Formats: sequence, structure tokens, C-alpha cells
Amino acid sequence: MAERPIRVFGDPVLKTPTERVAQIDDTVRGLVADLLDSVAIPGRAGVAATQIGVGLRVFSFNVDGQVGYVINPTIEEMSGELTLREEGCLSVPGLWFPTPRYSYARVRGTDLDGNPVVVEGTGLLAQALQHETDHLDGLLYLDRLEPETRKLAMKQVRESDWF
Repeated sequence: MAERPIRVFGDPVLKTPTERVAQIDDTVRGLVADLLDSVAIPGRAGVAATQIGVGLRVFSFNVDGQVGYVINPTIEEMSGELTLREEGCLSVPGLWFPTPRYSYARVRGTDLDGNPVVVEGTGLLAQALQHETDHLDGLLYLDRLEPETRKLAMKQVRESDWF
């Protein structure tokens, strides 16, 4: 299919929780193809459907050579140390802030054939799984920042040339 433009902070779709995919059809197949094309660009660890303007519960990921997607993902486990990790977002371009994330995450969902899928990992993959699932729940990483950091982040967002 095609790489799709990324929606940026301020677009209501980014703050709206997604709907579960009820039926795998050509629309969902096209969405998955677009998400995979959109995450294939170097430097991208994940793209959620909301980031391309679609309110369905699907995301793609591309971390350390592991590329894939999950339909109707739910976080099954987050564990390990909760630490501040530098994090950015395609929907908040150019800004990076220390964000609390668990060191391990496991997500369960399905693939295009309706088969169960489990994606789990540590480090950047764990961070991406938490970040992309947050998107599908209507959250941005800015929502997870500690209060003083969030205040600074929002000031930088307001002063950005894209806002």
C-alpha cells in the first residue's frame, strides 16, 4: 500500500481511544499494509493506527530487525524496573523527554488470519509496545511525564514550529 502522513499533537484522533477490529476485511488488510510501510522508514520504532488517522486498535513495530503488527493488542504484562527512558514520538516531532517505562512488556493480539500473536521484549521493544498501546488508548507519551517535565514539554510543544 503506502506510507501515510503522521498526525501531530493537537489532532483529536490522537486523544481518542480506538475501537477493536471486529472483522478482518480488505480495509483492515490495507491498514496493516500502510502501517508496515509507515514504520519501515529508518528511525521509526512503531506506528499506531491513530497516528495515521484511523481509530482502530492496530499498531506496527520495527525494533532491532523485528518487524510486525498486532491487531487488537492488549498489554498482558509490564514488569521489571520502572525507569525513566528518553522517549520521542512521531506525533510530537523533534521533542524527547524522560518517560517512565517498564523494562519488560508482553502484548497479546491477533494477526490478519485471526491467529493469536504474542510480542514480548525488553529495552526498546518493551518501550515501543507500551508507547504504541498507549496511542490506541488515546494517550501520548506526554501524558506519562512527571509533572515538572510535562510542564516543560508542553511549553516546548507550544513553541514548536509544527504546533
